[in-house]
Amino acid sequence: MTPSTATAAMTHSWQPLCHRSDLVPFSGVAAWIEAADGPAQVALFYLPGRSPELYAIDHHDPLANANVIARGIVGDIKGEAVVASPLYKQHYRLADGQCLEDDGVKLRSWALAFQGERVMISL
Repeated sequence: MTPSTATAAMTHSWQPLCHRSDLVPFSGVAAWIEAADGPAQVALFYLPGRSPELYAIDHHDPLANANVIARGIVGDIKGEAVVASPLYKQHYRLADGQCLEDDGVKLRSWALAFQGERVMISL
């Protein structure tokens, strides 16, 4: 989503989450949100130069039962941005949270967009 299309959609479910300066390029940071199904920890990834450049998936690794995904190693498998869990090394696709090693495991994902210097999340 481009910032211009994100701005048009923000009247419904987009909320400010943090600022661009809170993000670490090519790495993850954790944030707390109030999702529709309750509070959640979210792992945010900023990959400048890639399209899209912002990703948000669950911070909770269900296989390790720990909040660690934001601390994983970001990489690329067959052209798709992924993060490797720091505990058991499963790869999760940043676009949709799908575990590449186990089709039955998928993390929640959220849309992110920049609005100026603010990072907006679709809840």
